[in-house]
Amino acid sequence: MKKHIPNILTSLNLAIGSAGIFYVLTTDYNYAFYFVIVAGVFDFLDGFAARLLNVKSEMGKELDSLADMVSFGLLPAFYMMKMLDNSSEFYWIGLLIAIFSALRLAKFNLDDSQLDSFEGLPTPANAIMLTSLLYLGYQLPELTLIGIVLMSSLLLVSKLRLIALKFRSFGWRGNEARWILIIGSILLFLVFRWTFVPLLIPFYIVVSILSSVTLKRG
Repeated sequence: MKKHIPNILTSLNLAIGSAGIFYVLTTDYNYAFYFVIVAGVFDFLDGFAARLLNVKSEMGKELDSLADMVSFGLLPAFYMMKMLDNSSEFYWIGLLIAIFSALRLAKFNLDDSQLDSFEGLPTPANAIMLTSLLYLGYQLPELTLIGIVLMSSLLLVSKLRLIALKFRSFGWRGNEARWILIIGSILLFLVFRWTFVPLLIPFYIVVSILSSVTLKRG
């Protein structure tokens, strides 16, 4: 029975993402962020359960990518299309999010080097960045939204090395960048509240770049 637990959690990720897409297209696209967060929780739990129970499998790996494609690829793509549909005839450009998310996930599955760090922006992080734009409190101009779509698409398949929040130990040494990211995010959230949420992923990228530069100099 225990070997099925991770796949059940992955299936819940898929179900939440599918429900989010339905909700975005039929009801209120501003709720996309909440579906992404809940799907992200199940995405974390399935990997955690697989490691804890020692029941990793190739089927689980493939199912995880399929679920991520729905929750963190299609869902934010439709969200951006709905946002652009209010102000632009180029709303279809939001589909780039789905295309580049698929490329990112395929690339990740073939790359065994992304254990302690990621190459390119992970799809869950990208989905959080896009669907949290509502917390800025105002409607972004058409060209800004298109620019965000293009930028995030490129980040997904970029060569940028980004921090993976995978702790081998919880000490400071060797985890400096991870702790700076976590503590800094908490402090900035306490200061700026929900308006910081759309800036969380850019902050993550900046900390990752600074960490990479520091390591190269060291």
